[in-house]
Amino acid sequence: MIFVENLSKSYGRQLLFDAVSFRVNPRERIGLVGRNGHGKTTLFRIITGEEGPDEGSVSIPRNYRMGYLQQHLAFSRETAVAEGSLSLPDEERGETWRVEKVLSGLGFGEREMRCHPRELSGGYQIRLNLAKVLIAEPDMLLLDEPNNYLDITSIRWLERFLTSWKGELVLITHDRTFMDNVVTHTMGIHRRKLRKVAGGTDKLYSQIAMEEEIYEKTRANDEQRRKEIELFVTRFRAKARLGGLVQSRVKMLEKMGQRDKLENIKTLDFSFIGVPFTPQYIVNIEDLSFGYETDRPLITGLSMSIRARDRICVVGKNGRGKTTLLKLIAGALAPDAGRVSINPKAVMGYYEQSNVQVLKDSRSVLDEVMNANPGLDRTRAWTICGSMMFEGDDALKKIAVLSGGEKSRVLLGRIIAAPVNLLLLDEPTNHLDMESCDALLAAIDNFDGAVIMVTHNEMYLNALADRLIVFHNDTVRAFEGGYQRFLEKGGWGDEEAVLRQDAPSKPAGEGRKIGKAEARKIRSKIVAERARALKPLETKVSEIEGAIQRLEKELESHTGEIVTASQEKNGKRVSELSQLIHRCRAEIDARFDELEESTLALEQASAHFDALLSEVEG
Repeated sequence: MIFVENLSKSYGRQLLFDAVSFRVNPRERIGLVGRNGHGKTTLFRIITGEEGPDEGSVSIPRNYRMGYLQQHLAFSRETAVAEGSLSLPDEERGETWRVEKVLSGLGFGEREMRCHPRELSGGYQIRLNLAKVLIAEPDMLLLDEPNNYLDITSIRWLERFLTSWKGELVLITHDRTFMDNVVTHTMGIHRRKLRKVAGGTDKLYSQIAMEEEIYEKTRANDEQRRKEIELFVTRFRAKARLGGLVQSRVKMLEKMGQRDKLENIKTLDFSFIGVPFTPQYIVNIEDLSFGYETDRPLITGLSMSIRARDRICVVGKNGRGKTTLLKLIAGALAPDAGRVSINPKAVMGYYEQSNVQVLKDSRSVLDEVMNANPGLDRTRAWTICGSMMFEGDDALKKIAVLSGGEKSRVLLGRIIAAPVNLLLLDEPTNHLDMESCDALLAAIDNFDGAVIMVTHNEMYLNALADRLIVFHNDTVRAFEGGYQRFLEKGGWGDEEAVLRQDAPSKPAGEGRKIGKAEARKIRSKIVAERARALKPLETKVSEIEGAIQRLEKELESHTGEIVTASQEKNGKRVSELSQLIHRCRAEIDARFDELEESTLALEQASAHFDALLSEVEG
């Protein structure tokens, strides 16, 4: 458990957060959200002591161990397994199987495990750092975008690992589905303040939206009332007989204070410009084969036709050829065999996250956008810069001074500057915050053309994909159907092997055979005990869920009433309802905490009896 009290931090004139307080309770898994540049990583660095706050304090219990995923790479052993073993406790230093289990889950094969860490790719080196943090089993994990360099099967493994994590966790990720599946609470940095709620991201964002709507309506009503009072004072100040009324209204103005209008927060907001395309097919792939090494082909015999409105997602483990396939379609590579035929009427936009070298350091953001489409007028170019969150003078920043995330937004800006009808997107969500990912998802969905996208983001896969290109077990194939259907049809079959590997082995001597009659007798006893033990827990969970539903309906009713009261300018009723809403929210949060504890107790009890039954039946 850690306590953060009245924490403030700024860089120059930019205030990141102001007097924020929160605590991380035992076994809480917290998702930390907020826009890029609003202080998420800085908060991590303050908690770990790498940076100091301007004001406030962080209280950490003595001997409490924190594991923080570092981007800094420093390795001292000859193999990845040996490097990972450094994180084992001294008394377990020889148990390299634990290291291999975690490395395997994160996508390491036998070759990568025995390889010198400095010979691994940058992505695998980051994974090795992540593995060292997980193997150390600290009291708290602080993970900043841990899935940026993971492929989809490794992300699914990490999700299972973190869901069963027994300590505390604070997680930053742009992958909304991953976060919602892992966390028990969500905490957001918003307008330099911090909110924490029980539940996922939807609950936090809904609460923020509701609070800001009420604030703005109340502010507008107060402003209108202020104008009416000021008009009365101006009109009747000179009339002696109304002096008492005028003075009372002057005092009223002094007491009212003034609510500031909420500042407009920059957000990615754009759409791709489509080019009309009437033929049925835009790309045709025929018996395509390619490999960087003659004896190790990445792609063999891939054939498929891509229609004018297809949404095709390319999925699979890293290093298997997904980016290579996009380069072959884009014409950046020539195939070893087969061919890729692009319809002559196709106009392509190609986004590759590592392709920042096309940007010139000496150019400004505006220059790069205009360079992508010489026919673009300057006003439209300014608008595109603004939609990419480079507003005003920020559009004149030189590429040389931009961060990796900002350069990625410039690459996107170059694509939307020119009309296209075929989009090739290679992991476009990396370096974007959660709100920007949502905006990109909407833009792709609304695009009137074909999309071929490499992604590990399961929200994108579920929302967009109507067909897949799957790299799996050294093969590549086209799959007709969406991602959910792919999973239902067997999906990543080797996940079952990973799950078996993660399962604890039976202690020696527990495999004694028993007769059928004895087994039935034992099973009947376990079932009866299970029912007696689980019934009160199930009843309690049901009661808490019912209470939460009633409170949420009550909160919804109060929220509707406060809007009406605001419109009717009934200040007294607004004040009463505000207090009711505050109490209601506090009670809902308390109930959610209670539900979490009760659900955990139910799951643990159920798992215990399931294991006993499995022993008897197995």
